[in-house]
Amino acid sequence: MQLERRGYVKAGHWTPEAAVEHPEAVRQLHREFLRAGANVIQTFTFYCSEDKLEISGNVTNITGAQINEAACDLAREVANEGDALVAGGVSQTPCYVESHSETEVKAIFKKQMDDFLKKDIDFFMAEYFEHVEEAVWAVEVLKTSGKPVGATLCISPQGDMQGVPPGECAVRLVKAGADIVGINCHLDPLTCIRTMKLMKAGLEKAGLKAHLMVQPLGFHTPECNHTGYLSLPEFPFALETRAMTRWDIHQYAREAYNAGIRYIGGCCGFEPYHIRAIAEEMAAETGVLPPASEKHGLWGAALEMHTKPWVRARSRREYWEKLLPASGRPKCPSMATPADEQ
Repeated sequence: MQLERRGYVKAGHWTPEAAVEHPEAVRQLHREFLRAGANVIQTFTFYCSEDKLEISGNVTNITGAQINEAACDLAREVANEGDALVAGGVSQTPCYVESHSETEVKAIFKKQMDDFLKKDIDFFMAEYFEHVEEAVWAVEVLKTSGKPVGATLCISPQGDMQGVPPGECAVRLVKAGADIVGINCHLDPLTCIRTMKLMKAGLEKAGLKAHLMVQPLGFHTPECNHTGYLSLPEFPFALETRAMTRWDIHQYAREAYNAGIRYIGGCCGFEPYHIRAIAEEMAAETGVLPPASEKHGLWGAALEMHTKPWVRARSRREYWEKLLPASGRPKCPSMATPADEQ
């Protein structure tokens, strides 16, 4: 979504050909996240299956393999500038909904996996799956690589699109071989943590263990509808008024940590300063601050020298934790009616 706003990705199918067409834009965004404290650089390969590229019509002379390989090179280049790992990312396919063929879907994941294995990645991430069955198929394929595999679903506390509860989803993923399980996209941080707690409870009940991961939206979605922000009237071009503040992210990071989640990140709507907020909130646990914090006074401390006394009064944690930000839009509602609930 960040590269769409910057003019390098076309909304609709959100395909990642920018890794080939505009590598400098992808590289710069990776660098900003690394400087903000990211420990993992994920390849810019969302929706990079051949079937998705063909349906999108966004590219006619670039293959999925070219995009995958270029994205791996960019991610590794930037990761090596710091101390980050590289995750090779695959996501849900149109083929699953159209054919529901396990053989065909797994062949798509196998082709992507082979592209990544030609390059220097540290682990795989199967992300953004609305159906746990397809995510399980992805995990089963990726585990044949011998590398660690994470798997995240874009589901609500109500479960996946087939009604499978979050706890059962987590159990299926771990039994398929996932080393990391979690939630990404579709809903806001605190809603995703609710779903994660259900996944964690399901694993505990089944006597299974896995690392827990959460990468929510950087937008407020209190409607908590089943299909998430895709059904909100503001999606995708008017979501700015729903943006999370850096202070919202401090709260999210702490609640995620207290819930036992250790892979804490963000998805659509997250910007580098949000990742910096996670790193700063976790500084006591990690013992480090990111380079970007050199230009950021913790909890507004840099305002202490401001010439206006009312601004100086904001140089403390208590002020920002208690602030209820105004939207500046007096005629706008605080919540919307999602399309999937009309």
